[in-house]
Amino acid sequence: MCATCRPFAPDLVCDSLSRCALLEGARDPKHEKVVRVSTDGTVKSPDFPHTYPRNKALVWRLIAASENTQIRLTFDERFGLEEPEDGICKYDFVEIEEPAEGTILGRWCGSQRPGRQVSKGNQIRIRFVSDQYLPSKPGFCIHYSLVAASATNSQHWHVNKCPTSVPPSLHSVDVLTAAVSGFSTVEDVMKYLEPDRWQLDMENLYKPTWHALGKTFLHPKKSRVDLNALKEEVRLYSCTPRNFSVSLREELRRTDAIFWPGCLLVKRCGGNCACCAYGCHDCQCAPAKVTKKYHEVLQLKLRSGGRGLQKSLTDVHLEHHEECACICKDSSRG
Repeated sequence: MCATCRPFAPDLVCDSLSRCALLEGARDPKHEKVVRVSTDGTVKSPDFPHTYPRNKALVWRLIAASENTQIRLTFDERFGLEEPEDGICKYDFVEIEEPAEGTILGRWCGSQRPGRQVSKGNQIRIRFVSDQYLPSKPGFCIHYSLVAASATNSQHWHVNKCPTSVPPSLHSVDVLTAAVSGFSTVEDVMKYLEPDRWQLDMENLYKPTWHALGKTFLHPKKSRVDLNALKEEVRLYSCTPRNFSVSLREELRRTDAIFWPGCLLVKRCGGNCACCAYGCHDCQCAPAKVTKKYHEVLQLKLRSGGRGLQKSLTDVHLEHHEECACICKDSSRG
């Protein structure tokens, strides 16, 4: 076993590139989970449709009750495993095997959704392998259903749905506004809205559509607008700590002394809160983290009895705001 393989996983084997794979464990019959198929169901990668775990070797053997019944497998359109290398699925993959003949019907990885598979007999084996590197999402989910041997060519059947979450497009405007405002890049927004096709949506953002062709030709874009830069610019100049000059006599409430310099720079929260929580009517920029810092200045004080000025270096204690946040005052009114 190569050095990169986990010492507590003896069924790991390595390829020529020292990437570990759980092939041996995945082929061991004792690792199989036997599923007696009497109705429709699903087999899925752990945590589907989210990132699957590393170092997994899972095998399902589906067995139909009747020998004259075949098993049909249909992959959910959400499919994503680690990309192939040189066109070969070496590391993370899902594999379909015909147990009776010991033949592999197919092995898949990457983002290309596999086609429909039908067993020749009443059994079929599904094997999932992930190594210790680069897990992806959403993984896979396979719908299985029973079909009589004479009905193999039928194109219509019931599908038991895979687990899913409510798509963002079905959320209310308020919920969507709050969710989208929390992302820092346009890529993150697109991933949230369309996790399966966000890259295509990014490419289409700047393509002219039919109703904008005239304007596009009359006023061609010379450069691609950097939405991320716009977002960052707003963040930098909204509610953030910034330099303010303060009068030491007013800040310290001292009327018995003269300070030089009379003003110092401090960090204080400033800027507006236009992008505060949706629906908030009284949003204020307030300090979220405050520290006290010492500043050495020249202090002049009148001596008693008209004996002139007392000159000394002294430390003054000033408040600095290190972090700021937009606080909705409406919520504090009960």
